[in-house]
Amino acid sequence: MKFKSPSLAELHAFLGVCQLGSFRRAAEVLSVTQGAVSQAILRLEQRLGCSLFDRQQAGVVPTVRGREFQKLVEAHVAGLEAAVTQFGGESSQHKVRVSVIPTLGTRWLVPRLAQLKSLNPNVEVELRQFHFDEDFKRDDVDLWIALGRPGKRWPRGIRGQYLLGNEITPACTPALARNIRQPGDIAAHVLLHHVNYPDNWAVWMEAAGLKQPKPALGPGFDLGNNLIVAACAGMGIVVIQPCLVESELESGKLVLPFDTRAAIGRGYYLCQRSATAHNNRAVEAFASWLQEQAVDAA
Repeated sequence: MKFKSPSLAELHAFLGVCQLGSFRRAAEVLSVTQGAVSQAILRLEQRLGCSLFDRQQAGVVPTVRGREFQKLVEAHVAGLEAAVTQFGGESSQHKVRVSVIPTLGTRWLVPRLAQLKSLNPNVEVELRQFHFDEDFKRDDVDLWIALGRPGKRWPRGIRGQYLLGNEITPACTPALARNIRQPGDIAAHVLLHHVNYPDNWAVWMEAAGLKQPKPALGPGFDLGNNLIVAACAGMGIVVIQPCLVESELESGKLVLPFDTRAAIGRGYYLCQRSATAHNNRAVEAFASWLQEQAVDAA
């Protein structure tokens, strides 16, 4: 009997790249080489007779056909994972399945997972596709890291605990920072912004004591990753949560011209089902470690 379906290795590689937007990061999560991921994607594209990804400077994004295929196979692969988890019994006690906002996952969580592994060698973390319209009913996820606000009413049976990300501050290249000596100098530069949060600049300017009309915004981006890449390229100044640009600040690609931070009334929350909060040792260990990381990053 000849099977038409791809191998699980090919599907895992494909979904990993969809979720993380990078062949390298998918390889890290899957514990294989980047070449192995690339070859798996190539075999899958040859099998399907179409291109599944667009390779762009800012990352890798699925093509239209790639998104169609993702929708078709994602639930089935998740079902297989759930079946193995349920059948595996004790082995599931070493695994935690996490759904995290992509930009936070790529820039803050994934770089820390090696440390988690060194502290908890038996804990296996699996990153699952994040849904912006999440209803927290999926059975293929143990923990979510989602946006929330103080006092937010989470769905019944879901417990949300604040982690980090409720403050923003300007960031720019060192070259631009040389011409910025006081908050008022910001207005003379291009103000990059996230299209979902166009008021962030006005919020920060008010916190900095600037009394002026609504700021004139420059280019907008609907992905935090692209916003950060634009700032690193010197396109302008971005106002953002410092936790999302840790790597850029450490390398010197970006600097923070001011200490002033503004509260935005929202942040990243760790969410889990109240009924199963203490049923899995891996989930407990991961949640505890994550909260410690959030405190250190604050």
